[in-house]
Amino acid sequence: MEQYLTDDQDPKTAEKILGKLRDMLTSGEAIIYLAIQKKPAVTLIPDCIAVTNKRIIFCLPENLGLTTNFITFTWEDIKEVSFKEEFFGAKFITVPQRGENIAIDYIPKVQARKLYQICNEQIEKNKGLSQSIDADDRRSHLGNSNTSDDYSSYVEIEEEEKPFIQPQAPPAEEVDDEVTAKLKKLKMLFERQLITSEEYERKKADILSQL
Repeated sequence: MEQYLTDDQDPKTAEKILGKLRDMLTSGEAIIYLAIQKKPAVTLIPDCIAVTNKRIIFCLPENLGLTTNFITFTWEDIKEVSFKEEFFGAKFITVPQRGENIAIDYIPKVQARKLYQICNEQIEKNKGLSQSIDADDRRSHLGNSNTSDDYSSYVEIEEEEKPFIQPQAPPAEEVDDEVTAKLKKLKMLFERQLITSEEYERKKADILSQL
């Protein structure tokens, strides 16, 4: 219990509260810090604030200390915490995401400052963890979505094999007709004196070589 008495916490109150809190802890949960109210006069039944790695717990005595009202918030349910130093101690204020604020006064100033520091550390850790989980979920969803899209739009296309067609030579009759037409045209050009006799003979020899 000595680890919770580093800032002048009342030993008797700490022992009583810690005994009750240990029965409330869940698997993997541990108490990090305990702040105990201390009024200017004698404080017979003080309020307490306990911080664990999973939540913040307000321990409010009722029925002259015979019962205790435990108000708990997980770190994801906490919007922010603050404290205001007063002449006697400090008022520690917790602002939840929903509902009314909870304020405990007469918390020793040293304990209030330590409480503020530890609470903010836990809030930041929870935010980082939540962002990491969200990022992993987004990557997982994106990967699954891409995989689904890839397979849903994938269509295997086989290249159609075209048969090879051996080119065929034109019939001999077509060749003869083509050569005859070229010779007639060439002769017409010569008769109109559009080409010389040398050009006529040379072109004629070229056309006849195609036979």
